[in-house]
Amino acid sequence: MAYEHRIVREVEFYHTDMAGIMHFSNFYRFMEAAEHAFFRSLGLSIHTVDPEPLGWPRVHADCDFSYPLRFEDSVEIQLLVREKREKSLVYSFIFRKVSGEPRREVARGTLVVARVKLDSATGKMRAVPIPKAIADKIEAAPPEAFVG
Repeated sequence: MAYEHRIVREVEFYHTDMAGIMHFSNFYRFMEAAEHAFFRSLGLSIHTVDPEPLGWPRVHADCDFSYPLRFEDSVEIQLLVREKREKSLVYSFIFRKVSGEPRREVARGTLVVARVKLDSATGKMRAVPIPKAIADKIEAAPPEAFVG
């Protein structure tokens, strides 16, 4: 079972704002990219339609920033599963600048995602249990994984 995944992304020019700093919204895009890579590493996809469409909408997202990223910086995004619930997952993300010196933590974020099904009768989404085939591959990270 897995509770962690890491990806490295480069800050592209279009990720930056007028001050040359990576715009805050891109941290959320990088979190989502890490989540998708985590699922692929488990042989899964975040997007499923067979036998029916099921989704993972975000029910909470936050990010605290401690140091700016700039064009051409390399950043490691570490995903940690903080909680595995019956119908949702809580992820923590640690962003570390890994290019140049000093290497440092630059941000921490959280995503809470719920497993949902579209009710064809009402057109509304409702939370459903995470399928066993997915739940059996994911576990919550131990507390020491969040330090440093």
